[in-house]
Amino acid sequence: MGIVNVTPDSFYPESRNATVDMALEKTEKMLSEGAKFIDIGGYSSRPGAADVSIAEETDRVVPVIEALSKAFPAAIISIDTFRATVAEHSITAGAHLINDISGGELDAGMFQMVAKLQVPYILMHMKGTPQTMHKDPFYKDVTLEVADYFAEKIAALRALGVKDLILDPGFGFAKNTQHNYKLLQEMGDLHIFGLPLLVGFSRKGMVYNTLGITAEEALNGTTVLNTIAMLKGANIFRVHDVKEAAECVALVQKMQQA
Repeated sequence: MGIVNVTPDSFYPESRNATVDMALEKTEKMLSEGAKFIDIGGYSSRPGAADVSIAEETDRVVPVIEALSKAFPAAIISIDTFRATVAEHSITAGAHLINDISGGELDAGMFQMVAKLQVPYILMHMKGTPQTMHKDPFYKDVTLEVADYFAEKIAALRALGVKDLILDPGFGFAKNTQHNYKLLQEMGDLHIFGLPLLVGFSRKGMVYNTLGITAEEALNGTTVLNTIAMLKGANIFRVHDVKEAAECVALVQKMQQA
């Protein structure tokens, strides 16, 4: 899953696309490098990110989705939003699935909207909001709490008739470095739900803070974590760097098929 942010403030500057033409160029490159999904976001979820109105978020993403669906009709487009209204406009514009960092916590209407639209839904674990999630997160057992959260949310979505779900443990979201690595170590436990797992380590603090480098230098570390996650059963990588992630997939699959 290639990341195409239509934001001025995403944590990794290279992921920002200020115009529709820039987003089209980035998408074409990612698809040529092996991306299966393109994830469009108009609201930065970096720790402490500024709030953005529903209208502004919609105005950022809808023209890009319309242009991408026209230019690349075979591409699978994901809308990265926690707002039901933005999700609806995006699906109408041509997106195919919803990627919600809040698991329905930040918009009470999101689960009903997913049920109405009948599109696949990426359910991510997070506590708080992008503005508060980095402030002293606490868990007695992070993996168990993430699993309990998923169990509750999956039951609620199934009750509404939602069929297609993907789980994202939410690495870097309301989790410190220790939480992130414990969750990665125990990620196999999340297969209990029998659902695809998406992971997003790309150039995040759990890489660059651990190594004492910057986000710009964190590609190699990202690939290492992607490899570990794939060996633990991850199904989708959400990344800024598609070529390297596709190479990781090809090599791990070659070993698994030997």
